[in-house]
Amino acid sequence: MRKAIFCILAALTALQTIEAQAPTENKNQRYFDINKNIDIFNSVVRELDMFYVDSVEVNNLVQGGIRSMLTRLDPYTEYYAEENMEDLQFMTTGEYGGIGAIISYNNGQVVINEPYEGLAADKAGLKAGDAILEIDGNDMRKSTVKEVSDKLKGTPGTSIELTIRRPGEKKDRKLNILREKIEVDPITYSGVTDDKIGYFHFSSFTTRSADRVRKTVQDLKEKGATSLIMDLRGNGGGILDEAVDVVNLFVPKEEEIVSTKGKLKQWDRTYLTRNQPLDKIIPIVVLIDTGSASASEIVAGGLQDLDRAVIVGNRSFGKGLVQTPRDLPYGGNIKITTSKYYIPSGRCIQALDYSHRNPDGSVARVPDSLTNVFKTRNGREVRDGGGITPDITIPQPTGGTIAFYLMTDNVIFDYVTEWVQQHKEIAPPHQFRLPESDYETFKEFVKKRDFEYDQLSERSLQQLKSMMEFEGYMDVAKEEFTALEAKLHANLDRDLELFKEDITNMIESEIVQRYYYKKGVLQHQLSDDKVYSKAVEILLNQEMYQSILQPQSSKVPPATEIKEKLKNQYS
Repeated sequence: MRKAIFCILAALTALQTIEAQAPTENKNQRYFDINKNIDIFNSVVRELDMFYVDSVEVNNLVQGGIRSMLTRLDPYTEYYAEENMEDLQFMTTGEYGGIGAIISYNNGQVVINEPYEGLAADKAGLKAGDAILEIDGNDMRKSTVKEVSDKLKGTPGTSIELTIRRPGEKKDRKLNILREKIEVDPITYSGVTDDKIGYFHFSSFTTRSADRVRKTVQDLKEKGATSLIMDLRGNGGGILDEAVDVVNLFVPKEEEIVSTKGKLKQWDRTYLTRNQPLDKIIPIVVLIDTGSASASEIVAGGLQDLDRAVIVGNRSFGKGLVQTPRDLPYGGNIKITTSKYYIPSGRCIQALDYSHRNPDGSVARVPDSLTNVFKTRNGREVRDGGGITPDITIPQPTGGTIAFYLMTDNVIFDYVTEWVQQHKEIAPPHQFRLPESDYETFKEFVKKRDFEYDQLSERSLQQLKSMMEFEGYMDVAKEEFTALEAKLHANLDRDLELFKEDITNMIESEIVQRYYYKKGVLQHQLSDDKVYSKAVEILLNQEMYQSILQPQSSKVPPATEIKEKLKNQYS
């Protein structure tokens, strides 16, 4: 008996030893593979530097290799070399030292695209369309946008001299501008309607942005707001803690808002609200769209899961991944996706599975059929794996590609630059509309530019034609194909009229921005915004608001109908 027990103990000991050795052996193999591949990479770089037929830009080569490697993971794991650290700082803080203007490349030169209201460039008198010729005596006529941007940035308080050429003027201008600490306000616009509805657009979750939201909400309430619309459309996210603090403004202390889970269990965290709320009863509607991502989805999803707000708009982006910055040698940094986040109902809203790519490298969205049902605090059904689905969805209109090309090719920008020279002032943002005669002038402007645009449908049609010819179907379907080809062929006159509404809206927004900045554009767009109008309708009808936040009771058929079914079943 003792011998049998001894054999069993020996077997168990051996099994435990094998199990203990297996992870260690796997770990050692992994370390060996990492070191081997690093050694191979180093050797390849050295061999290229010594023997490649042309001189090799080592920094560009290695950094390009790193970025190419990271693109195989997900779009959010990014490498920042020392010279690009300002970009990372601006993303997280919303601050940088410079003149406060967006610049772009247009007609072979770098131009001012948009000066920020009240900042250095605006105070110095820079206008959209101004071409930057020189910076501190250095010729910038053939420089790239990045080269000009690097020259414009600098220590706050230092002076910079710009030589610019304004459209419509023959003489160049020289401007002295004092660089400032540029901090972009995350609140684009806020105001109170006649119906006592407070509205604010929140653009990014940067450092201290939650404090800015708190101040805005307090200000709106002091002006008489009895309900709120928080507009998160186009807000791509930012700092997770700021998102938790924004939710905390409207829910009690010690509420779980989000938890993160990743490979390293010691890094898993649960984020609770830490402060007493600003207002836990004021009715709220949150607006989202496909551009609302990450921290925006934490706010919208958290308020939805806790039944604290009604969500209106379109399904959000679906980014449920958390990034952690890690310092690298020589002043660099890598922003690594380290975990996924889960909102109060327990759902993760990540829509794309980057860990399981298709053979061609593409990534598929999680199909609705594979998503799981979760419950809000009141028992309403919500789903994971596809962003935040609004409580009320307003279909997003789709316009023609011609509007996109008119904007990206700077046709609208250049037309508005000329238009502004002829108009000293315009109507208030919510009232301004482009006159019909000016749209006709715009059409002539487009034709003079020899504007060409690519239509995806036309290219796809040519691919279809090649396939039909290859498979021998062209002869039997030639008549139908010819008719379809005639309708899908690019026709500038037709498309300028067919997509007139979309193009006119873009022109109006560009014009309003020149006079009233970003906040004016928002006011203009809200004047004809179906999503915003629906939010107002909901807040003006408290019965509707409360009914949306309650679970829908299952439809029970009348008693007579049930009796009839039972009678038929058992007769």
